[in-house]
Amino acid sequence: MTSLTVTAPLAVASPTAITPPVFGLRIIIGLVGVLLAVLVSGLNEMVTKVALADIRGALAIGYDEGTWLVASYAATSVAAMAFAPWCSVTFSLRRFTLYAIGVFTVLGVLCPFAPTYESLLLLRTLQGLAGGALPPMLMTVALRFLPANVKLYGLAGYALTATFGPGLGTPLAGLWTEYVGWRWTFWQIVAPCLIAMAAVAYGLPQDPLRLERLKPFNWRGLLLGFPAICMVVIGILQGNRLDWFESSLICGLLGGGLLLLVLFLINEWSQPVPFFKLQMLGIRNLSFALMTLAGVLVVLSAVVVIPSAYLAQVQGYRPAQTAPLMLVAALPQLLALPLVAALCNLRWVDCRWVLGLGLSLLALSCIGASQLTSQWIRDDFYGLQLLQIFGQPMAVLPLLMLATGSIKPIEGPFASAWFNTVRGLASVIAAGVLDALTRSRLHFHSTILVDNLGNSPLADSDSPGLAHRLHEQAVVLTSSDLYLCMAGVALALILLIFWLPTRIFPPRAPT
Repeated sequence: MTSLTVTAPLAVASPTAITPPVFGLRIIIGLVGVLLAVLVSGLNEMVTKVALADIRGALAIGYDEGTWLVASYAATSVAAMAFAPWCSVTFSLRRFTLYAIGVFTVLGVLCPFAPTYESLLLLRTLQGLAGGALPPMLMTVALRFLPANVKLYGLAGYALTATFGPGLGTPLAGLWTEYVGWRWTFWQIVAPCLIAMAAVAYGLPQDPLRLERLKPFNWRGLLLGFPAICMVVIGILQGNRLDWFESSLICGLLGGGLLLLVLFLINEWSQPVPFFKLQMLGIRNLSFALMTLAGVLVVLSAVVVIPSAYLAQVQGYRPAQTAPLMLVAALPQLLALPLVAALCNLRWVDCRWVLGLGLSLLALSCIGASQLTSQWIRDDFYGLQLLQIFGQPMAVLPLLMLATGSIKPIEGPFASAWFNTVRGLASVIAAGVLDALTRSRLHFHSTILVDNLGNSPLADSDSPGLAHRLHEQAVVLTSSDLYLCMAGVALALILLIFWLPTRIFPPRAPT
């Protein structure tokens, strides 16, 4: 088993080795800059999604058109995650990161000024491409520049993007739409991105260009993989609205996308320098980490979406009113993640059991939340959110440790491509699964309630507000079902721990 005891540059088939820079304050500043940019990229997607109703109203855009703004951004964002590691090696990590942040910022500034819906759609599609290139850079910097004894703290910074970032989407959307203006849902990125660019320019060393890698460039992989990922993502995000396989468009997107994806993976198997190294899936811990990460992200998405949707539909909450609930779980991550990193950095602590405990806390939180009734308000969720404060980082950070601690340093770019692409696709699948489950269970409970009402001799179909009360009760029952389903996912992932992953020790851990 290989642990992270060597700091090596992320270059593939490099003829000469690049001397690693000395770890110090400049590297830390550069890492913080990349972390800030990645957090802003994730927040940009979350905030605009939460505030979409206000944005559509301001721009006179219909619901269907709004869903394409979300889907196009997500599609190019996930696709960019797959190919960004190759670009960072070829064009240098520092230069590529600066260009990605710069393009992302400029497009965000331009979005509110788009003269037509089509131009706004184009801007959001290109912005997703730039924003999606950033998360792999954060993992690359953490693996390449941090000494072994603090590497887990760098990975904890990466984990913030999965635990801390999503919880800020609702509060910021509420802040901009309620108190400032809808345009700031796009412009919020400007100041932090400028700070991030300054930190990256100062802190990260400049590697030489490796343009010779363009000669054997894997064009076939790009032409197969990029549209494959985009088609699958759009098909999943638009599937619920268009009634899935009842729509020829969804059938074409998912069928064509999966076919191209299979051809892409076949191509990658035989490429001398592929974007994805399929042979790495033979590494037991990496395969387990990728599979478990997908399940964890589904659960983490659910614990944000379900209470927000319940409070909005049953209690009439606006994003600003839901914000405190999200902040209760999000803000403590700034302290919880370093503590979990310190725990995993102890040699006598098995990170597999930390993972199991984290998943147990998430399952317990979901089981408790499944007892909700139509009387629940924001305050009733606070106690359950407390379980997630440590449950979320304990479920994410050990996966990063298992994934990165089982690979050779030279395989870093491939690991980054695998981890980030799976993460992006899992987030999309989580949205699609939650939408499909919500629709199915809502229809089921609505039908049962209406049937029971019709069979009741005491029913008064003309009672004022009856339809609204039936809908509220259906939402409550659906939310409970979703929570139980997520608890089941967390418990199933715990069972995998017993026979799939192997013990991994922290890199040069303190005793």
